Amino acid sequence: MKLQSTRAEHLNTFTAYGDGYVSVNGVRHAYNLAVLPDRLLPEWTLANFETLSLADFELLAGLDADIVLLGTGKRLRFPRPELLQPLVNVQRGLEVMDLAAACRTYNILVGEGRRVAAGLLIA
Repeated sequence: MKLQSTRAEHLNTFTAYGDGYVSVNGVRHAYNLAVLPDRLLPEWTLANFETLSLADFELLAGLDADIVLLGTGKRLRFPRPELLQPLVNVQRGLEVMDLAAACRTYNILVGEGRRVAAGLLIA
């Protein structure tokens, strides 16, 4: 699905998403990544949902974001509670949603000038 919105200049926004990919600023990505308004972290994790680790969430907790979106692929799935501890320790909000919802929500938050990060599981 293509996303139509007023793109914030010089900021990363999602321009499309679909089965097995997202596009950021018109560039297609078919692997897990973390996205912030000012940078991309390609292959944020090599894990799939079942193999997410504490280290994956420590990386997300260390990003300069007030809220972290976790896109869990085609369907909404919640990570094991113990994996959330790094985010709790640094008082970061976490919203878990499917990939499509994470892309749309991220764009809205960037448009509002919020400090947001999205960790996306593409596969």
